[in-house]
Amino acid sequence: MNRIIPLVLAVALFMEQMDSSVIATSLPAIAKDIGTSPIALKLALTAYLVSLAVFIPVSGWMADRFGAKNVFRWAIAVFVIGSVACAASNSLLAFVVSRFLQGMGGAMMTPVGRLVLVRSTPRHQLVSAMAWLAIPALIGPMVGPPVGGFITTYFSWHWIFLINVPIGLLGIWFATQFLPDNLERSQRPLDWPGFILSGVGMSAVVFGLSVVSLPYLPPAIGFATIAVGIVSAILYVRHARTAANPLLDLSLFNNQVFRSAVIGGSVFRLGIGAIPFLLPLMFQIGFGLNPFQSGMLTFISAIGAMGMKFGANRVFARFGFRNTLMFGSLISAAFIAVNGLFTPATPYAIILTLLLISGFLRSLFFTGVNALAYAEIPDAQTSQATPITAVAQQVSIALGVALAGGILEVSTAIHGGSLRLADFHIGFFIIAAVSAIACFIFARLAPDAGRELSQKEIEKDPAPADAPSTMAVK
Repeated sequence: MNRIIPLVLAVALFMEQMDSSVIATSLPAIAKDIGTSPIALKLALTAYLVSLAVFIPVSGWMADRFGAKNVFRWAIAVFVIGSVACAASNSLLAFVVSRFLQGMGGAMMTPVGRLVLVRSTPRHQLVSAMAWLAIPALIGPMVGPPVGGFITTYFSWHWIFLINVPIGLLGIWFATQFLPDNLERSQRPLDWPGFILSGVGMSAVVFGLSVVSLPYLPPAIGFATIAVGIVSAILYVRHARTAANPLLDLSLFNNQVFRSAVIGGSVFRLGIGAIPFLLPLMFQIGFGLNPFQSGMLTFISAIGAMGMKFGANRVFARFGFRNTLMFGSLISAAFIAVNGLFTPATPYAIILTLLLISGFLRSLFFTGVNALAYAEIPDAQTSQATPITAVAQQVSIALGVALAGGILEVSTAIHGGSLRLADFHIGFFIIAAVSAIACFIFARLAPDAGRELSQKEIEKDPAPADAPSTMAVK
């Protein structure tokens, strides 16, 4: 496998993922400097998510029309420009607009980067390539809090954004040198009604969930916005059935493998989306740790994620995608529930060991899900599949945070006090149960689903005699 391509893509995605999480630690310092409150500044976090929701659906069309390599480089450039604008912001409005600009770049980087990877990697090497690409998505949120705390404490919050400039310029240079050129261009027109409906639907749902989970606005506004988003999404589904060139081709869901990968991965990602929200809060409120100490504890999961890349392909080749994802989702859900057993008296060695293992398992799971989504998708339709998977990821993560926030709100309302350690324990148990539901979705897969993704490994290490010997023709 040509590891240069996934590593080039991973550098840009790591920059995006770390930036998205590092800002949370620095909100108080930024708010004080620009003369606003940390609660009001959460609008900047929401603006970024809304921007992603609006522009991710059009990323596939952009890649087909202007070339995936070109769009990826321009996406990095827009993200860097947005980063500089964030560092230069001196008001709440300027900061929110700058974060929205950053989101425009981020919306193109993730799905287009994955599209480049899928188109340039043989299918039997896709699991290994996805393993390299999955690392920044898992490491970024873990590295962000301690790095943000360190930079804000010992330097200035401005460097959180300015550090993206050299990383982004290197990313553009490496992309120019090493990413393949696709000279074919699609001339299909942009589905403007689909773009408007999908943009309104996705952004309204994400904005509404953010308001509900982090209520800096009345929750009624959040629920009303979610309702608008759901109506727009329904209208888009009706539109896509009759449109000649729909922006997001929902007919891909007729393929069971793609459907299971997207829906099963989204259900499990509800729990994963809640962990970066619940775990640091529990360590800080329930354990009394400071943000930097909390970040150093959660960082161990990133090390587990890095270790996964060395054996992912052989695991799926040996046990199959169905079995690995079924049992992997159950075991990973169990490790989410284990977080609900941590107390200040729990030895840190035990906490670190369990978080290390959980990072490994989650990384293995998402590597398999991300690769499986493309197992039976023709190359001509990969530009349709990538934005669908990216949209599903963003919505499921937002739902996970909203679910976690809602659980804490209900739990504190029941006992009528402030947040307690027991409230976080309840949250982990509930989101673990929700994540475990993914097992039943993957159980519907055929035993040989995704077999071609690890065919070379199967040839080197033959499967047991009772395993299917041929891939069913879909």
